[in-house]
Amino acid sequence: MISNKLSINTILASLVGLCLGLSYLLFQQVSDSKAETHTESYAYSVNQAAPAVVNIYTQKKVSTTKGINTLSQKTANKSVGLGSGVITSPDGYILTNHHVIKGADGIIVALRDGRQTRAKLIGTDPATDLALLKVNLQNLPSIKMPEENTTSVGDLVFAIGNPFGIGQTVTMGIISAIGRNQLGLNAYENFIQTDAAINPGNSGGALINSQGKIIGISTAIYSNSGGSQGIGFAIPISDAVDIMEDLILFGKVERGYLGIEARQITPATVKILNLNIKEGLLVSDVNNKSPAQHAGILSGDILLSIDGIATTNANNTRNQIARYKPGKVVSIVGVRGTQSYQTSIKLGEQPMMGAEKP
Repeated sequence: MISNKLSINTILASLVGLCLGLSYLLFQQVSDSKAETHTESYAYSVNQAAPAVVNIYTQKKVSTTKGINTLSQKTANKSVGLGSGVITSPDGYILTNHHVIKGADGIIVALRDGRQTRAKLIGTDPATDLALLKVNLQNLPSIKMPEENTTSVGDLVFAIGNPFGIGQTVTMGIISAIGRNQLGLNAYENFIQTDAAINPGNSGGALINSQGKIIGISTAIYSNSGGSQGIGFAIPISDAVDIMEDLILFGKVERGYLGIEARQITPATVKILNLNIKEGLLVSDVNNKSPAQHAGILSGDILLSIDGIATTNANNTRNQIARYKPGKVVSIVGVRGTQSYQTSIKLGEQPMMGAEKP
């Protein structure tokens, strides 16, 4: 009897061990399968945006002179440029950079699906290095826009464009900084900085988020070699769309104009002038016949706020005024000497590039 019981127990123990072993192997297979299934990939997001990113080829006529002395002959050669663009709507509007199409005699747009066509230039805005094109093709893809501006440092991003003319390419990185300005690239600057590789030919292409929605137009790189060194800049799509809408409606960008020269108050300024104010804009000059002059703003005034927004950053204030339309009335709170004042100013229209002031 004892022998039979031992045999039964041995058999049961073996069966339990076998079951546990099979369970472990099955668990390992399932785990391996899940690991393979959950391999990180953003192909879906990239494919949502990539068809709406186009290659842009420009042609410029370049006159050259052949011969010696009076025996000369002028010939016209063609210089070819390249860049990228983004289809923003199914009716064919394409955002790109001003420097991509500047001086072009002809503009060719090539889609990812193989179609090519000539593009019409709707308008440009050198102050932000943006341009708007239009093509007449059917069944055009268009980029997806974000519902709101929630761009943050550390967000994953992808740059899509045509670097060096080799064809559509995707690079990955993160947002390194937002609100970059005073770089000397454009008259108005509010850049997204990224370490996603941006190279010559990427200009005008899309910077998208991990959902495949556009957050910026790739514009420039900081480089000593001409290639990517991990510092690229893009124009926020919200700014680009504002420019696009003006170019569609007016053929140009209409910006508000105050007509002052001003600089940010610094600790040194506070000490030298013995001020009781730590933040604001110190007016150094008022342009003749400008809205500011008509409103009585004087050199030496300190502006504390414009339209309820504190003037804590000179560049931000300049961009704020530029976003307003000519004719808008803004309230200004300032200080003259020891006296505070408040006034209203009707903005004028910003002069053309070359004489742009806040």
